[in-house]
Amino acid sequence: MSRRTTPRLLAVPAAVIAVVLSLTACADDSAGNAAEETTAQETSAQACETRADTAGAPEEISTDLAEKPEVPATDAAPPCGLEISDVVVGEGPEAVAGASVDVKYVGAFYGTGEEFDSSWSRGEEETLPVTVGAGQVIPGFEQAIEGMHVGGRRMVVIPSELGYGSTARGPIPADSTLVFVLDLVQVA
Repeated sequence: MSRRTTPRLLAVPAAVIAVVLSLTACADDSAGNAAEETTAQETSAQACETRADTAGAPEEISTDLAEKPEVPATDAAPPCGLEISDVVVGEGPEAVAGASVDVKYVGAFYGTGEEFDSSWSRGEEETLPVTVGAGQVIPGFEQAIEGMHVGGRRMVVIPSELGYGSTARGPIPADSTLVFVLDLVQVA
């Protein structure tokens, strides 16, 4: 399998942020853009509820690892803490602290399921290399990887304090609750 690296997802370089912000500033402030922005802000401002750290995976998420997963929309209040749902439990090597791993991912906003980034959009073989425990990605993303086994697919709901917090990043508004579907491809 060919592997290309894409460290641009979660540790967004300043140059990318500047380009996104400049494009946003120049964009037409049409009713459609305003509606999307309002929806994302409403979702991120929604009150959370205390739930178990693990949950059953939504049936709408594909168990076929060759297929890009879709994050379903929901009307439920987001969890106050990290919530992990195993869609497929892998049987390969485990991702532990210090391990170098490759993951495929889809990132979306909680509530709407609207995708903001995906390794799949850059090609079926595209992966994100992460060293577990090195702080290369947002804390909730990293915590979701640890304990996964190769061949696994996991959905994680990440509250803003384990994501980007009160800082907006590119298309992600401040205080956003995020959802990622992660496929663990390799552990080195």
